[in-house]
Formats: sequence, C-alpha cells, structure tokens
Amino acid sequence: MNVYVPSAIGFFFGFVFGVGCALAVMYSIYMGGYRAAIRDSRLPTPPERYRNALKKAE
Repeated sequence: MNVYVPSAIGFFFGFVFGVGCALAVMYSIYMGGYRAAIRDSRLPTPPERYRNALKKAE
C-alpha cells in the first residue's frame, strides 16, 4: 500500500467529520437561539434584552 491511500482516508475522515461536526454544532446553536427568541417573543412581558434588540432592529 502506498502513501496515497492512508493520506486519502485521513483527508476524507478529517474533512467529512470535521466539517460535518462543525456544521452540526453551528446548527444546534442557531436552533437553540431561534427557539429561545420565539419563546421570549411570546411572553406576556418580553425580557429587557429582547426589547432592546427589537428597538435596534426597527
């Protein structure tokens, strides 16, 4: 077996699992923040941080 096969396997695992795990972490952070924002927007009295963000968006 030459040097190219193990390096190709290492590159494949490093790239696929590295990028895949990074995307999974970013997606979970995004979805967690999105759900929290929806939950905060539906409260009878929204938190101060939500009101400040809403003012900045307008």
